[in-house]
Amino acid sequence: MKLASVAIAAVFHTAVCAVVKLDSDGTPELEFEDLTVVGQTGAKIHTTFGDGVRGDFKIPLYLKDGLDPESKRQRRAERSRKMKSFTEQPLSNNTAILTNVKDYYYYGYIGVGNPPQKFSVVFDTGSSNVWVPGEACVSDACNEHRQFKNAGSTTFQPSPQKIQIQYGTGFIAGDVGTDTVQVSKSLVLRNQSFAMTSQEDKTFELPRSQFDGLFGLGFTGGAEGNIRSPVDSMVQENVLKSPLFGIKLRRDSLSGNGEITFGSYDTSYTNNLEWIGVYGDIFWATTMEGILYGDEPQNYLYGADKVSAASGVLAVEEKARASRKALLDTGSSLIYGDPFSLAAMSTRIGANPLTGEIPCPVLASLKSFHFVLGGKRFTMQPEEYIFHDPATGICEVQWMPVSDYLWIMGIPFLQTYYTVYDIKDHRIGLARMRQ
Repeated sequence: MKLASVAIAAVFHTAVCAVVKLDSDGTPELEFEDLTVVGQTGAKIHTTFGDGVRGDFKIPLYLKDGLDPESKRQRRAERSRKMKSFTEQPLSNNTAILTNVKDYYYYGYIGVGNPPQKFSVVFDTGSSNVWVPGEACVSDACNEHRQFKNAGSTTFQPSPQKIQIQYGTGFIAGDVGTDTVQVSKSLVLRNQSFAMTSQEDKTFELPRSQFDGLFGLGFTGGAEGNIRSPVDSMVQENVLKSPLFGIKLRRDSLSGNGEITFGSYDTSYTNNLEWIGVYGDIFWATTMEGILYGDEPQNYLYGADKVSAASGVLAVEEKARASRKALLDTGSSLIYGDPFSLAAMSTRIGANPLTGEIPCPVLASLKSFHFVLGGKRFTMQPEEYIFHDPATGICEVQWMPVSDYLWIMGIPFLQTYYTVYDIKDHRIGLARMRQ
């Protein structure tokens, strides 16, 4: 089952909470605590929710492990074959082809160093660092993947800096260095800092993680270690025709992969793009105003009603909930949000709020959910927010609770919409994907 662990996450969602504190100046501060992730240290990203409410949240990247043993064996063999035949998968001038692994994640390839050493990476809009396994790393995850060899690059520059990153699921630590990073044939970053891991946890082991590392597509404000992010490097080094990139993720059920295009985008979507503003300078996040079902007036986004409170005076918790943010995240396998909204959504369509399962025969009678992001409505149809496993005959919702305030619009949403990320003007364009 795709969401085999959803019941556990739902039962223990109280472990994912927001702790309200007051700074020395009396300003409310919210810290998200996720006791279910590996490790208690690592990167925390500071963000502002509005109206003086501030908070920290761990870098996203939520990967699910739902492959059965036979699928795992096949995927391991497939990865081995693809890695050996990497040279047979050339990149175009500005577009990288992304391989879809059962709708859990997508990965492409980059080259690091001179001559370039090839690595498979998740192009992740929910983080801002680049990392690959280091040669000195002895973790099983590193030994199962390609490892960067410093001496093999004539342009490598070492650094005394160390780095640790705690993701939503997964932890890495390593050393920072600078080298040439090749994203496509015509897109080369000459002085990009990146991490060579010395430690990776089980999240990044085979067969769960067929990719070697990560390529963060967020802004420098979201990078751990004050490292300039790749997208900001692209703009500073003037290697893009236009300061933007487009991402297309196709569903596995349609035998589709994905692609990321740097410096331009698929112009056949131009007339259909709806542009929304990016909130802050950390990741590709925007405001979230509501969740609607069909033509019903009820707003299922918990706390959204507090926005128009007659008194205009909100408690700290209400203020944060009324200032909800949503992150468009290519590195997360599902849609993640607060347990209150998700439970109400599941109940409305007849899904079990704990397990996420729903009787498959009812799909034909379900209506669409509408997510209001940046003040605009984006629709997901039942077949887009429900996962149907034909092998087991089980149907499940494609969402899971994480925290009270930050929503993560992961792969199911991004398979529904073609997205364009405007680096210079801090905005995102969305257009419904054509199948």
